[in-house]
Amino acid sequence: MNNVRHLKVKDIAEAIENFAPKRLQESYDNAGLQVGDPEMDVYAALLCLDVTEDVLNEALERHCNLIISHHPLLFKGLKEVTGRTATERIVISAIKKNIAIYSAHTNLDSAWEGVSHEIAHVLNMRDLRVLEPHDGEELTGLGVVGNVQPTPKIEFLRKIKEAFKVKSLRYSSQSPQLVVRKVAVCGGAGASLIRDAINAGADMIITGDVKYHDFTTYGLDIIIADIGHYESELCTKKIFSTILKDRYPDFVTYFAESETNPVNYM
Repeated sequence: MNNVRHLKVKDIAEAIENFAPKRLQESYDNAGLQVGDPEMDVYAALLCLDVTEDVLNEALERHCNLIISHHPLLFKGLKEVTGRTATERIVISAIKKNIAIYSAHTNLDSAWEGVSHEIAHVLNMRDLRVLEPHDGEELTGLGVVGNVQPTPKIEFLRKIKEAFKVKSLRYSSQSPQLVVRKVAVCGGAGASLIRDAINAGADMIITGDVKYHDFTTYGLDIIIADIGHYESELCTKKIFSTILKDRYPDFVTYFAESETNPVNYM
């Protein structure tokens, strides 16, 4: 095991990618090292969902020279770095302040014990299996489906709202199911898995970013519960922490306290 004082960015990346290999990321994604030198020594890491200017400032205040995020800072290539946008300013400041930025996105979604599994554990789901396997691999892929203690629909919806601190839970009002026994979950934007959840015999799917016409198209076949993109992925900080504590027990990590949900409710 590496001595904590000599950990490098590449060591942290290796630990995360052993858990969530980059080959699992979707074709549109850009997981991995976003900014910084893989050979740079790392002393502490700030864990977050999104890299914002507030998060970068918090990293400086906490003396963290590595930020680990779920959502990549750089989704598309930058054509200029002038400081005109928040992303450009973060890149400039991170380079100037010698702060590395690393992201694990859809590879963390598709890893066994990844994002959807963490949601499932919160709800005490059992007999889990992957909803949409990655390239035929039964233990990796997007979403999971499993069983729960039979629970009346409204009671289970209340449980979801409380467990994930959802201010406004959107759900399909026309769904005829009265009792929830089998549940599918997908962190982030998982509406594309609704049909898979139905085919798997799920009474409910829990995800984020569900469109109006998803409710009208599938609401009679399954209970759709939209808990919000942000709310469904806050658990990624816990996953990162567990990965790093298992590999490097003395390595210092902090959960970002400055990030807030970019979606507000009235």
